[in-house]
Amino acid sequence: MGGEDRGTGPRVTGLGGVFFRSADREALMAWYRDHLGVDISPFGSVFLWREHENPDEVGYTVWGPFPRDTAYFGPGPQSFMVNYRVRDLDGMIQRLRSAGVEVVGEIEEHPNGRFAWVVDPDGRRIELWEPVPAAEDPYL
Repeated sequence: MGGEDRGTGPRVTGLGGVFFRSADREALMAWYRDHLGVDISPFGSVFLWREHENPDEVGYTVWGPFPRDTAYFGPGPQSFMVNYRVRDLDGMIQRLRSAGVEVVGEIEEHPNGRFAWVVDPDGRRIELWEPVPAAEDPYL
């Protein structure tokens, strides 16, 4: 882990967020705010940090409760979804498709970056996120 050359190709660079279903999203967010001091926004909470490979760059990880009936996690009973920060989302999706990995839909462009979804071997939908630089992110 420490010191090996990770190259510049497509790869996961960190955890982008943890998203999960909640029967009462508003009450749950209030509990985390009131009891654990988590700052809450419309998206949940954002934890800022510095990039290891580029300390001048600010990164962030999202903690995001979703309504129990959300369709965002895809079909089925999946109760959570992990979001991975990636470098070179296009290259990553091309590599995954070539390996026969199920890619869900097309890459989506949003103000805070580009997103894609794939299905892991256990049938879980996971989210891949190529973030814009923090200074350009309208949600921070």
